[in-house]
Amino acid sequence: MEVEIGRGKQGRRAYGFDDIAIVPSRRTRDPDDVDISWKLGPYQFELPLLAAAMDGVVSPATAGIIGRLGGLAVLNLEGVFTRYEDAEAQLERIASLPKESATREMQEIYREPIKEELIRQRIEEIKAQKVVVAASLTPQRVRDYYELALDAGLDVLVIQGTVVSGEHVSSISEPLNLKEFIPTLELPVVVGGCASYHTGLHLMRTGAAGVLVGVGPGAACTTRGVLGIGVPQATAIADVAEARSTHMLETGEYCQVIADGGMRTGGDVAKAIALGADAVMIGSPLARAFEAPGHGYHWGMATFHPSLPRGTRVAVNQNGTLEEILVGPAHENDGTFNLFGGLRTSMATCGYQDLAEFNRAEVVIAPALQTEGKQLQREQAVGMGAGGSRVAVLADV
Repeated sequence: MEVEIGRGKQGRRAYGFDDIAIVPSRRTRDPDDVDISWKLGPYQFELPLLAAAMDGVVSPATAGIIGRLGGLAVLNLEGVFTRYEDAEAQLERIASLPKESATREMQEIYREPIKEELIRQRIEEIKAQKVVVAASLTPQRVRDYYELALDAGLDVLVIQGTVVSGEHVSSISEPLNLKEFIPTLELPVVVGGCASYHTGLHLMRTGAAGVLVGVGPGAACTTRGVLGIGVPQATAIADVAEARSTHMLETGEYCQVIADGGMRTGGDVAKAIALGADAVMIGSPLARAFEAPGHGYHWGMATFHPSLPRGTRVAVNQNGTLEEILVGPAHENDGTFNLFGGLRTSMATCGYQDLAEFNRAEVVIAPALQTEGKQLQREQAVGMGAGGSRVAVLADV
């Protein structure tokens, strides 16, 4: 239902994860009977997870760990790992920057040209660990590097930007035509981000195997402030999930909807699936792992844009392993560990056997969910009342 913003403008109310809750059904299940596996193209994964293509999250080493745990890690082919042979030195440098100059100095670090030999090397390093290899390129650079990446053994290509559309118009360059480009490839292609029904549907019509949903919800993203654009994730996911249904009716093809960003806890992951997502892409929860390459910091792909940065470097509290964060065991009670154990238990509690069934779960608008009855937790800064302090992020501006 649209509401009047002013005499000449109407708009829909949109909701984020904290605004909604999942309603238990008449049935419950044993968590061991719940299937959270997920398929992308020909590849089957135990976890419906993509690790975000951010330099503080995914390195060739962490890609191997996440792959062995059952997820899929996406390496940024335009990041420090393909610009510097000694990427570790640059990651340590980024972690040591004072917040007052972090953005400016990161712009300088990322001016180093991308090196083709490093693209090949990094893909081969992941491939050698016998896991599925996924990597991302922006639409502006896909044509420059995709053939090299494919030749090196890439299994899944992610074409990713702040917003990616099925119809980019330019009077100064030849834009990438996704509808012509994607069908020429023999591997699964994931595209995004998007945040609306129509944009999601147009991306699905390009032949993409998956669509990323999320514009600006990430912990390190400043797009919503810099550009004023975005849609809260609960509404965005539900809209694009409906586009998936339309696309399925049109073509008979099922396109995976991947919620990208804005999730901190297992409850958030569960809500994303209940709202219609098939899988989730997460960054900051993994950046706090001991193995993460960011040394306690996390930053987005647009943080170092040379003229209009739309991200910031944020500090994260390194307090667990990737295994503990993803599949447990959890030693904290705030939902920030064992994210996919949380998903499995949520599905079991609500009586759903697999992800497709959970897509049909009932949800309600419930802004009181985070505060109702939790006064003691808030006063003592524990549990839900911790306000994310353990994983808290300190923005660099």
